Amino acid sequence: MKDFKVTPWEVSGEVDYEKLIKEFGTSKIDAKLKKRLESACGGELHPMLRRDFFFSHRDLNLILNDYEKGNGFFLYTGRKPSKGMHIGHLVPLVLTKWLQDKFKTNLYIEITDDEGFLHKKEYAWKDVQQAAHENILDIMAVGFDPQKTFIFKDSEYIRNAYPLLMKAARKITNSTVKAVFGFTDSTNIGLSLYPAYQTLPTFFEKKRCLIPCAIDQDPYWRIQRDIAEGLGYHKTAAVHCKFIPPLQGVQGKMSSSAGPETAIYLTDDENTVKKKINKYAFSGGRATVEEHRKLGGNPDIDVPYQWLSILFEPDDEKLKTINRDYRAGKILTGELKGMLIEKVNEFLVEHRKRKEKMEKEMELFMYKGKLAKSMWEKSYE
Repeated sequence: MKDFKVTPWEVSGEVDYEKLIKEFGTSKIDAKLKKRLESACGGELHPMLRRDFFFSHRDLNLILNDYEKGNGFFLYTGRKPSKGMHIGHLVPLVLTKWLQDKFKTNLYIEITDDEGFLHKKEYAWKDVQQAAHENILDIMAVGFDPQKTFIFKDSEYIRNAYPLLMKAARKITNSTVKAVFGFTDSTNIGLSLYPAYQTLPTFFEKKRCLIPCAIDQDPYWRIQRDIAEGLGYHKTAAVHCKFIPPLQGVQGKMSSSAGPETAIYLTDDENTVKKKINKYAFSGGRATVEEHRKLGGNPDIDVPYQWLSILFEPDDEKLKTINRDYRAGKILTGELKGMLIEKVNEFLVEHRKRKEKMEKEMELFMYKGKLAKSMWEKSYE
């Protein structure tokens, strides 16, 4: 196994997820836990759970204990505003929507416009706010329940949350945030407070919180787990996904900072998607058609196949057939790319249609929906 690195700031190499579970001290989502989850949700698991793309957890068993006892739980996720979301950004959101639909839970989505401004020195405040606006529309377009979802910007909700923020901040030391977030003496002081704000949504209810996220984000929640019980709340639970690979190969993860050719953005039109996948998507096929027909391809290293298995082909039997036929050389590289191009474009066209309708729904999610209104009326004194 080649060396790999997984931190909140860098993912590189061919990740050994079994080894990562041991290094991070998390637990595997095993067959027994999946069976409990399937029974609790009253139906088939989401493909990303069935196929072990969400593979690791902290205290998911306690979440199910609470649910089975009738105590319930709630969900939390967030987004640092950036200019352009790509498909990889949607992966945790897609599972979050499934969880909300199945368990009828409240969901809190923190838009960290403060972090976006403090972290990106080239952004003016108005740039961050414009990015936040577009990101919120993309998040809403995933299809969350507007009556059970509260989307808030840190800069706005601070007037309500400040007392609770201070209680959390008093329990977090500079040495802790330096160790977890990689801050140095040259980091601006604004960012030093941000980690305390990030814990706040886990304290919005007295129930246990569940956070769906990529495994590299897990260290951030260790801060919350250190301070939660001292504040009278539960340690947050989490379910962790693997990384959707960049177009160039199965190592690492899709990232905006790696360049536009490595990812498919939610704004990419049909022609752009076709060009990117055909030109950049790493193939597990052979050098020639004749060789491929004879020896077959390798879906384990083929990016189009991996993307289909993660997000774009929900039918298990169809996916098995694609896998088998690609290995047998019955499906060529170009044909497999064509399947992905069609699926991605269908997905993005529908996403953009939903997004166009979201502008008029924003008030519900942020201010006037049942959950949003109750949150603005809430006091943390």
